[in-house]
This record gives sequence, C-alpha cells and structure tokens, in this order.
Amino acid sequence: MAGTIDQARMKFSKIVNSRSYSRFNQAQNPDGESSNVEVKLAVDGEMEEEMDGTELARIQPDTYTRASRPEPLNKYRMLIWVGGALMVFLTGLLIGYFFRSKSQSPSCSAAVKDVTVAQHYEPIVPNEDWVDAVNLLNDKLSSTSISRQLSEYSRESLVAGSSKDNELAEKIHNIFNELNMKPWVDDHYVKLPTPSKANLNKVWLGGNEIGTPRGFLAYSKTGRAEGRVVYGYYGELSDLETLEKAVSLNKTVVLMRAGRISLAQKGAVAALIYPDPADFEESFQDTALYGHVHLGSGDPYTPGFPSFNHTQFAPAKSSGLPGILAQTITLNMAKKIFEKMGGDISDKFRVDYPVYKLDEEGSRVKVEVNNDLVETKIHNVFGVFKGYVDPDRYVVIGAQRDSLTSGYAKSVVGTTLLMELAKAFTELKNAGFKPKRSIVFASWTAGDFGNVGATEWLEGYLESLDRKAFTYISLDGVVTDFTKGQNPQNKSQPPRNLTPMQMDDCAYPFMAFSGIPSVSFSFISSSDSPNYKFFGTDLDDKDKLESVTGQSVVDQALLAAQVAGQMALALVHDHILKLDVTKYSNVIDSHVTNIISHVGELKNKVDLKTLSTVWLKMAKGSYSRAAAKLNEDIKNSDLDDQEMCRIINNRIMKVEHNFLSPYVSLRDVPFRHIFFGDGWQTAVELENYLQDVQQDKASFDLDQVLNKFALLTWTIQGCANDLAGDIWSLDNEI
Repeated sequence: MAGTIDQARMKFSKIVNSRSYSRFNQAQNPDGESSNVEVKLAVDGEMEEEMDGTELARIQPDTYTRASRPEPLNKYRMLIWVGGALMVFLTGLLIGYFFRSKSQSPSCSAAVKDVTVAQHYEPIVPNEDWVDAVNLLNDKLSSTSISRQLSEYSRESLVAGSSKDNELAEKIHNIFNELNMKPWVDDHYVKLPTPSKANLNKVWLGGNEIGTPRGFLAYSKTGRAEGRVVYGYYGELSDLETLEKAVSLNKTVVLMRAGRISLAQKGAVAALIYPDPADFEESFQDTALYGHVHLGSGDPYTPGFPSFNHTQFAPAKSSGLPGILAQTITLNMAKKIFEKMGGDISDKFRVDYPVYKLDEEGSRVKVEVNNDLVETKIHNVFGVFKGYVDPDRYVVIGAQRDSLTSGYAKSVVGTTLLMELAKAFTELKNAGFKPKRSIVFASWTAGDFGNVGATEWLEGYLESLDRKAFTYISLDGVVTDFTKGQNPQNKSQPPRNLTPMQMDDCAYPFMAFSGIPSVSFSFISSSDSPNYKFFGTDLDDKDKLESVTGQSVVDQALLAAQVAGQMALALVHDHILKLDVTKYSNVIDSHVTNIISHVGELKNKVDLKTLSTVWLKMAKGSYSRAAAKLNEDIKNSDLDDQEMCRIINNRIMKVEHNFLSPYVSLRDVPFRHIFFGDGWQTAVELENYLQDVQQDKASFDLDQVLNKFALLTWTIQGCANDLAGDIWSLDNEI
C-alpha cells in the first residue's frame, strides 16, 4: 500500500511540475488578465452527465457560478466549505489520475471520470515507428508519376515573370489546393535585366564585328568598353595575380573560361566569358551561355529589403553589382580572338588546344552591352503539410521553376521532385502518419537571376523565419551525375564529396543570410566536380543529362526524392531535431587554430603586445562545453515531455542564426555568417589578412586586427551562451 501511495505521489508531482501546458492553462481574457476556468464537482449529477470536460471548460466562470450558487453562508462556514471542497477535489484528482493510468476497476474510474477528462489534455501522439514511416514514404514515391511530371514540366524556357512562368505558378497553386495544403502566393516586384531588342549586344575585333551573342549576363554594367584583350584563364583571383606579373591589366578586356567559379565571381575591367573545349564538348561551338554577374542574391536594387509593391526603398543598390561590362560569347567567337593574339604563354595557362597567348598585340576588342532593366512582378508559391505537436516549426523544401534556357537538370527535375514529395507526404498523412512538425513546400522563381524569389521571401519574413524555420532542403540540380551503388537506406555509405556551398546555390542565402541550417545535394561521380556542363545553355535537356549520367533520369530522380524525403521525414518525425551542433566544435577549432598559428608567426614581425588570443580560445571552449552539455541534457531528459523537447529544439535551432555576426550591418554585409558568409567579419577574412601581413602583401593595422578579434570572439561566445540554455546555466569563465 505504501508503494502504491508513493507511486501516486510521484504521478501527482509530475502533473504539477510538468512543462506540458494544456490549451486551457494560460488563456487570456480580453482585458489581458489570466482567466481561470472553474470546475464544479459533482453536486448536480445530471448536469455533469450532459457535458464532457471540454464543454465545462468552455462555460464562462461567472455564468456557471451563478447557475449553481448555494444560499448565502457566513464567512466561517464558507471557508470550511471551500477548504473541504478543495481537499475533495485534489484527492479525487490524485486517485483518478492514478487509477486511470493503471486501468483499475470500472467503479473507481467512473467516480472521477468527469474531473479527469476536464483537467487532463491528451495531445495526438505522432506515429513513432520510423521504419514503417520510411517504407510508407518510399511506397508513395512513384517512378511512373515522376516520369509523367518530367514530361509535363519540360519546356524550351520559362523566364521569370513571363506568362508561361505565371501559368506554371497557378498550376502548382491548384495542385497544392487539391492536396489540401492551404496554398498561398507571395508576390514581389523586382528589377530583372533582359537583352535589348532594339540595340543588340555586340563584340568587335579590330573594327570588325565578330558576332551578336544570344546569351547574356544579367546585372552586367551597360555601355561600351574598348581595350587590348588578354587571356585570364578562369578569372579566379590567383589567375589574375599571375597574369598581372606578365602583362598590364590597365584598360584591358579579359577573355576567360566559363566554369570553376560562379560567373558572378569573374573580375576584370571588362570580361568576355566563353566555353573552352578543355572543359566543354565540341558541340559548344555556337552555344550561348546565360547567367548573372551579381555577387550576391536577391534583387540588387533593394538590398536588405523585400521587394513588395508600394514599399518605400532606400536609394541604394547592392555593392555586389559589377562595375564592368560582362558578356558571354560562343567558342567560335573566342577562336577568332585567339587567332589574332600574340605575346608569351604562361606555364600555368599552357594547354594543347587552342594555343593560348597572354595578350593581343595589334587589334583591339570592343564590347557593347545594352541590357534593359525591367520591373517585373514575380510569384513564389507555397503549400504546407502541418505538424501535430509543433506546427509552428517547419522544414522548407524548395525548388526553382524558372529558367533562361530549357533548364532541364535544375528547374524541371527540381519542380518535378517538389510536386512528387508534396503528393507523397499528403498520402502519408491520409494513411495515418502524424508528423510532429510542419513541412513547407516552396516553388521559387527568378532563380536564374541570382535566387531572387527565394531571397526576397527571406528578406520579407526574416524575423519570423529565424525562429520557426529550422532547415532548408534544396532540390535544385540534385541529378547531375550518378555513382552506382548509392542507396539512401545504406548508412555505411558516407557522402563522397563535401564542398563549400556556392553563392549561386539557392540554399546559400538561407544559411548565410537568414541563419537557417541548409542542405544542397546532388549525385556526382568520384571526380572533383560534377560532369554536367550544360547548366545555363539550350543544350540542357533530358538526352544530355542521361548521356552524362549513363542512367535513366527517372531512376535517379526517384532516388533523389527518397533522399530528400527521408531527410525531411527525420526532421519532422523525431522528438529531437536531427541537427548535431557538436559538429561546429570542429569548425570553430579549425579556424581558431589557424588564427592562433598566424598570430604566432607574426610575433617577430610586428608589435602584438596588446593582442591576446586567450579570449578567442576561451570562447571556443565555451561553445564546446555548451554543445556537450546539450547532448547530456538530451540524454537525461524525458523525451515524452513535449515542452522539454521544444525547449531543447529551440536551443538547437538558434545555433546557425547566432553565427550571423550581430556587429555588422545587414544592408552592408548581407551574408553575415562568420564561417560560411562573405565579408570582412568572417574568420576566413581574418586568417587571410594575417597571412597577407606575414607575406608582406598587406600592411599591419593593429586596430583592425583587435576589432576583428573582438567581433569573432563575442559572436562565438554569444552563440555558446544561448546554446547553454537558461541564464543560470552559463559558466562565466570568459
């Protein structure tokens, strides 16, 4: 009997101290004060039998009290009556909860039926069988359906904001509506460049026109430039530094290969970009290239602001806009220029075909770019698959639907998988699967102009998204090559290549701008880079993709859908988010170690008396301890306690966001992430600066170094403090 009482006490204590709140606990009245629901014990049995607990809770306290108020009593009798009633209520609650959970005799359960139902809220418990959920998802993903949708979404081009783009947006909206996903549309008014029909873009060599290229580079500077042409290899910074040692770049037009880096990262006074036969097939003789040269993402004429209609914008433009003319040309046009070039050949640039000379000795090259900037209304389309426990926490799955070309490998495959996954998860829900958290399906447009649609959405809802969106999964370009033997069920197969996310990747602004953990994946061969070279060309179609991969696009797309679907499934299914924050300990350690090493090398070169690396090392230690403490909290927590899981998940969600430097302007430095962003605030920039000083490439500025050290230290420490949890859990060692 004593053991039974102890168990009952423990259960009652758990009820009182539970972090799980019912929907009745914290209701607010219109005046802002707490509203208490008065629950009357069974005095009038007939009334209780007519109402269940929910109906009792909905009755206004004053109305119910007046209906059952006894005759006036004196104050002493009233106190005794209230005390007795309270004792009976608590005793009944204790016994009722205990016997209800142990399934005791019907007579005992019936005695407290009304009280327990009114007080105890039992939420819907999601399906906990992971294997069944995965198998069910895979059953719902159909190769037949994928094949049909690939054919349906294939087209010649789908320029953002065009009638065809809007038609597809409406179609996706209607499908989301049929799937009962409560779709909505987010409209933006952005400035998108397009080649002028009246004044074509042109290139001249020695006064003779060599072509009017069909391709173009969005956001290039417009006008005319002329100068001696030089060969710049891939146009990377190291390439231009090598070139400058051989020839002067003053007032030159640089001819460079496409590939290696984003077209937005090419740099020169004026640039001509072509597909080189060393990287592309001979079929590229007259193939046009399309892309953009904005070193950033989103509408560059509203940096940091969402391009909503009638919004007042600051008179500014992105610092990532190029100050030079940039134009793509065909391989045949490039050959005409190479034939006229002379000068020496650098060893770095020596290849067999064609013969690359560094500069042109006689004739000059002239470039004319006449792109028009057009204000365009674009539409992002969304549907939501709602969770049952934390519906306000969601993973976003997105795909770009627009393309300046046929866009098969990116927008056609991505849109197909987006719709297939939306349908599969809806069928899962209809079959009884109940996810804890929500999934938002997003169809973006204006992606070929630099993730404009996605970035404008992030800018418009930045404050809300960083607290609610916990992961972004990109479906763009997931099928570019294939390595046989891939199987999403086989956990022993690690990713073959982990590479830094490029700025052109749609997932990049989610991470570096909004601080949302993001993933972008694709199937590639064992080589260093994907073999698919047809992005941004009219050759990007089903036949070319299958010729490169050697596999059926449908089979690969199905596998990609399973990978993306299982990632999303794990994120909305499990009690604790599948985001391992301890991995950042290694990232931080690597950067801090490099910085300390550079400082050590500089000690004999410059005066570093006021510079200490102690605080940076302590911040690194704070993060490692906080991450380890979180794992301990997870191990020692009751994962059936929904509120406890929510608190832990909130700590996990904030990590990526807290690595966005709070010390720099969002408008000046949009990609504020200190490890994966772009700007002077990053750890990489500090490492590079210290290395340049060591190599006499830069002069030493102590104030600049101290400032960067402070910003980096306190960004890491601030993240560690938030990760540690409650303020009383912090260690103040720093």
